[in-house]
Amino acid sequence: MPHLHEKIDFTVAIFVVHNARVLLILHRKLGKWLPLGGHIELDEDPEIAALREAREESGLDVELIGERPPTTEPGTRALIAPRFLDIHRISDTHEHIGMIYWARPVSGDVRLATEEHHDIRWCSAADLEQLQPPMSNAVKWYCQKALEEMRNGEFRVEHPSHTPRPA
Repeated sequence: MPHLHEKIDFTVAIFVVHNARVLLILHRKLGKWLPLGGHIELDEDPEIAALREAREESGLDVELIGERPPTTEPGTRALIAPRFLDIHRISDTHEHIGMIYWARPVSGDVRLATEEHHDIRWCSAADLEQLQPPMSNAVKWYCQKALEEMRNGEFRVEHPSHTPRPA
Protein backbone atom coordinates (compact mmCIF):
# COMPACT_ATOMS: atom_id res chain seq x y z
CA MET A 1 0.00 0.00 0.00
CA PRO A 2 1.33 3.49 -0.80
CA HIS A 3 2.02 5.93 2.00
CA LEU A 4 -1.12 7.64 3.26
CA HIS A 5 0.64 10.69 4.63
CA GLU A 6 3.73 12.53 3.52
CA LYS A 7 5.77 12.36 6.74
CA ILE A 8 4.31 9.71 9.08
CA ASP A 9 2.08 6.67 8.61
CA PHE A 10 0.62 4.40 11.28
CA THR A 11 1.28 0.68 10.92
CA VAL A 12 0.62 -2.60 12.72
CA ALA A 13 2.99 -5.52 13.27
CA ILE A 14 1.54 -8.83 14.40
CA PHE A 15 3.77 -11.43 16.06
CA VAL A 16 1.65 -14.60 15.85
CA VAL A 17 2.83 -17.29 18.29
CA HIS A 18 1.79 -20.96 18.20
CA ASN A 19 3.50 -24.02 19.75
CA ALA A 20 6.55 -21.99 20.83
CA ARG A 21 7.08 -20.66 17.30
CA VAL A 22 6.52 -17.23 15.78
CA LEU A 23 5.24 -16.69 12.24
CA LEU A 24 7.54 -14.64 9.97
CA ILE A 25 7.49 -13.61 6.34
CA LEU A 26 10.37 -12.86 3.98
CA HIS A 27 9.19 -9.58 2.46
CA ARG A 28 9.55 -9.53 -1.32
CA LYS A 29 10.20 -5.78 -1.76
CA LEU A 30 12.37 -5.26 1.34
CA GLY A 31 14.22 -8.60 1.30
CA LYS A 32 13.88 -8.84 5.10
CA TRP A 33 12.30 -11.24 7.59
CA LEU A 34 9.39 -9.45 9.25
CA PRO A 35 6.24 -10.17 11.22
CA LEU A 36 2.87 -9.92 9.53
CA GLY A 37 1.73 -6.33 9.23
CA GLY A 38 1.19 -3.22 7.20
CA HIS A 39 -0.41 0.21 7.04
CA ILE A 40 -3.53 1.17 8.96
CA GLU A 41 -5.96 2.37 6.31
CA LEU A 42 -7.92 5.58 6.77
CA ASP A 43 -11.19 3.79 7.59
CA GLU A 44 -9.65 1.33 10.08
CA ASP A 45 -8.76 1.27 13.73
CA PRO A 46 -5.53 -0.55 14.72
CA GLU A 47 -7.33 -3.77 15.74
CA ILE A 48 -9.20 -4.09 12.46
CA ALA A 49 -5.99 -3.35 10.53
CA ALA A 50 -4.07 -6.02 12.47
CA LEU A 51 -6.75 -8.67 11.89
CA ARG A 52 -6.98 -7.77 8.18
CA GLU A 53 -3.21 -7.80 7.66
CA ALA A 54 -2.85 -11.17 9.41
CA ARG A 55 -5.57 -12.69 7.20
CA GLU A 56 -4.25 -11.15 3.96
CA GLU A 57 -0.62 -12.03 4.58
CA SER A 58 -0.99 -15.51 6.08
CA GLY A 59 -4.51 -16.87 5.58
CA LEU A 60 -4.93 -17.01 9.36
CA ASP A 61 -7.62 -15.51 11.52
CA VAL A 62 -5.92 -14.46 14.73
CA GLU A 63 -6.82 -13.32 18.21
CA LEU A 64 -4.94 -10.25 19.39
CA ILE A 65 -3.51 -10.66 22.88
CA GLY A 66 -3.54 -7.82 25.35
CA GLU A 67 -5.60 -5.79 27.72
CA ARG A 68 -8.87 -4.20 26.69
CA PRO A 69 -10.06 -1.70 29.29
CA PRO A 70 -13.71 -1.99 30.30
CA THR A 71 -15.90 0.81 29.06
CA THR A 72 -19.53 1.64 29.56
CA GLU A 73 -19.58 5.04 27.91
CA PRO A 74 -22.02 5.36 25.01
CA GLY A 75 -20.20 5.80 21.73
CA THR A 76 -16.91 4.47 23.12
CA ARG A 77 -15.26 1.18 22.21
CA ALA A 78 -12.11 0.21 24.05
CA LEU A 79 -9.29 -1.19 21.91
CA ILE A 80 -6.73 -3.82 22.83
CA ALA A 81 -3.55 -1.97 23.68
CA PRO A 82 -0.54 -2.82 21.52
CA ARG A 83 2.22 -4.59 23.45
CA PHE A 84 4.76 -2.05 22.20
CA LEU A 85 4.96 1.10 20.08
CA ASP A 86 7.90 2.25 18.01
CA ILE A 87 8.76 4.76 15.33
CA HIS A 88 11.07 3.70 12.54
CA ARG A 89 12.55 5.58 9.62
CA ILE A 90 11.51 4.42 6.15
CA SER A 91 13.38 7.12 4.22
CA ASP A 92 14.99 10.50 4.88
CA THR A 93 11.53 12.10 4.80
CA HIS A 94 9.18 9.37 6.01
CA GLU A 95 8.59 7.41 9.23
CA HIS A 96 6.19 4.76 10.47
CA ILE A 97 4.68 4.67 13.94
CA GLY A 98 4.34 0.94 14.57
CA MET A 99 1.76 -0.63 16.86
CA ILE A 100 3.18 -4.02 17.81
CA TYR A 101 0.75 -6.78 18.78
CA TRP A 102 1.06 -10.35 20.02
CA ALA A 103 -1.51 -12.77 18.60
CA ARG A 104 -2.42 -16.43 18.42
CA PRO A 105 -4.06 -18.23 15.48
CA VAL A 106 -7.71 -19.22 15.85
CA SER A 107 -8.51 -20.61 12.39
CA GLY A 108 -7.27 -20.93 8.84
CA ASP A 109 -4.28 -22.51 7.15
CA VAL A 110 -0.98 -20.72 6.63
CA ARG A 111 -0.47 -19.75 3.00
CA LEU A 112 2.15 -17.70 1.21
CA ALA A 113 0.99 -14.34 -0.21
CA THR A 114 3.25 -14.67 -3.26
CA GLU A 115 2.68 -11.12 -4.50
CA GLU A 116 4.16 -9.74 -1.26
CA HIS A 117 6.46 -12.43 0.16
CA HIS A 118 9.14 -14.90 -0.88
CA ASP A 119 8.58 -17.18 2.13
CA ILE A 120 6.48 -17.67 5.25
CA ARG A 121 7.47 -19.91 8.15
CA TRP A 122 7.03 -20.73 11.80
CA CYS A 123 10.29 -20.13 13.69
CA SER A 124 11.45 -21.27 17.11
CA ALA A 125 13.83 -19.13 19.16
CA ALA A 126 16.74 -21.23 17.80
CA ASP A 127 15.52 -20.79 14.21
CA LEU A 128 15.77 -17.00 14.53
CA GLU A 129 19.57 -17.30 14.57
CA GLN A 130 19.64 -19.33 11.34
CA LEU A 131 17.42 -17.19 9.08
CA GLN A 132 18.93 -15.91 5.87
CA PRO A 133 19.09 -13.07 5.31
CA PRO A 134 19.51 -12.34 9.03
CA MET A 135 16.69 -10.33 10.57
CA SER A 136 17.18 -6.95 12.20
CA ASN A 137 18.04 -6.86 15.88
CA ALA A 138 14.76 -5.05 16.61
CA VAL A 139 12.61 -7.70 14.90
CA LYS A 140 14.59 -10.46 16.60
CA TRP A 141 14.05 -8.82 20.00
CA TYR A 142 10.28 -8.58 19.42
CA CYS A 143 10.21 -12.24 18.29
CA GLN A 144 12.07 -13.37 21.40
CA LYS A 145 9.87 -11.24 23.66
CA ALA A 146 6.68 -12.61 22.05
CA LEU A 147 7.92 -16.19 22.42
CA GLU A 148 8.86 -15.57 26.06
CA GLU A 149 5.58 -13.88 26.98
CA MET A 150 3.38 -16.34 25.06
CA ARG A 151 4.87 -19.53 26.54
CA ASN A 152 2.38 -22.40 26.61
CA GLY A 153 -0.10 -20.31 24.64
CA GLU A 154 -0.75 -18.03 27.62
CA PHE A 155 0.22 -14.38 27.81
CA ARG A 156 2.52 -13.69 30.77
CA VAL A 157 4.34 -10.51 31.61
CA GLU A 158 6.84 -10.57 34.43
CA HIS A 159 6.78 -7.18 36.10
CA PRO A 160 10.06 -6.21 37.74
CA SER A 161 9.76 -5.56 41.44
CA HIS A 162 9.99 -1.92 42.25
CA THR A 163 12.11 -1.00 45.22
CA PRO A 164 11.16 2.31 46.80
CA ARG A 165 13.85 4.94 46.56
CA PRO A 166 15.48 5.99 49.81
CA ALA A 167 14.23 9.33 51.08
